[in-house]
Amino acid sequence: MSDKKGYSINMLEGAIFSKLLLFAIPIFISNIFQQLYNTIDTAIVGHTLGTSSLAAIGSVNSVFDLLVGFALGIGNGFSIVAARCYGARDEDMLKRSVAGSLIIGAVSSVVLTCGALLGLRPLLYLIKVPAQLVDEAYSYIAAITAGLAVMFCYNLCAGLLRAIGNSVMPLVFLIFSSLLNIVLDLVFITQLHMGIVGAAVATVIAQGVSSVLCVVYIFTKTKLLLPSKEHFKVGRSLFLDLLGQGYSMAFMLSIVNIGSVILQMGINSLDNEFILAGHTAARKLFIFFNMPFLALAVAVSTFVSQNVGANQYDRIKKGMLQSYAAFFVMAAVISAGLFVGAEQIVKLLSGTDNRTVLQNGGLYLKIVAPNYAVLGVLLSTRNALQGLGKKIVPLISSIIEMLGKILFVAAFIPIYRYMAVIFCEPVIWVAMTIQLLIAFWGDPLISRKASR
Repeated sequence: MSDKKGYSINMLEGAIFSKLLLFAIPIFISNIFQQLYNTIDTAIVGHTLGTSSLAAIGSVNSVFDLLVGFALGIGNGFSIVAARCYGARDEDMLKRSVAGSLIIGAVSSVVLTCGALLGLRPLLYLIKVPAQLVDEAYSYIAAITAGLAVMFCYNLCAGLLRAIGNSVMPLVFLIFSSLLNIVLDLVFITQLHMGIVGAAVATVIAQGVSSVLCVVYIFTKTKLLLPSKEHFKVGRSLFLDLLGQGYSMAFMLSIVNIGSVILQMGINSLDNEFILAGHTAARKLFIFFNMPFLALAVAVSTFVSQNVGANQYDRIKKGMLQSYAAFFVMAAVISAGLFVGAEQIVKLLSGTDNRTVLQNGGLYLKIVAPNYAVLGVLLSTRNALQGLGKKIVPLISSIIEMLGKILFVAAFIPIYRYMAVIFCEPVIWVAMTIQLLIAFWGDPLISRKASR
């Protein structure tokens, strides 16, 4: 493959962990800036519009995650197939995989947007959004939903760039659009007085800019990813592989987020605006501190996919063990920091001195933080299985998570209230991780090849 592909890290040879780390760092920074879309919305809304508006955003967080997760899952699934083609040095198949991704992605974005807009308001009543928050929550999530196509576009382009080892340029575009998002938030909320709709519109516009920048870069600098007319004759086998990998990841994340929607029902049923506001702030912080774990897990996905294409299974095993060690070190560092300052950073984000908000948010962070290590192992092992081409096992893990959340909402939250909310996910992560570890290390490709 002699065509220009921009900044790229060779993950097929040389030191493993340093390559994983170099690849993961731009993803980590990208995740931080991407999370700023929502975190800045939360902070500005909390400081300027008050606790009620903050609670309105929090009441539909799981719906937002469900919609974005589906788009992200399809893009990540496509990138796994593209990375496998790149690792096999098959340029023609790589271009065909891009063409197939464009076809499936375009159709999926239109169908998802239309379906979601039709079902949003009934969904808000289904998940028990408090009556006084419904209208405001609907205005926010409807504006986000209308912009799903740009989320599809960015995640697809960024995933394809990462598939060929380029994790830097998606970061550059995201930094620019995140700064734009801050400016637009301030203009729409504080100057134009658009309320939380302004926060949603700012997010969509900023992501649209990052999508355009990504597309322009691919056309000018990474023509390796540009299919010609003949490449749109994708072929049945490759098309089904893209469809299966993309939708298996999309459904996996959707099942996870459906579980989160169900958990949100349990949180909303507590009918306590201060608990909901505290959980909203803590959850934003949880996602922020999860960024390094998620970034390394994404790097593992590309690493495994490329090395599967190159038939280097011993290298895959070594990379997995090194990533596991890194997760435990990171979890220890973050836990130590949150043990001291959890309530202070909840206060900084939420803009309130209310003790119920700060205590509940701080307690959530302190209990969840040590379990980041388990979550990191879970994410990387699931991504590695997807890199191996496995579609069913990751879905099973997601079903375990969904059923666990249903159990907590039905049996434990009514009794133990917010403490059950806090312990829900860590307990489920342990069960999921055991299942995934058995599946990955027991897979014939790993156990047979790695034993040579």
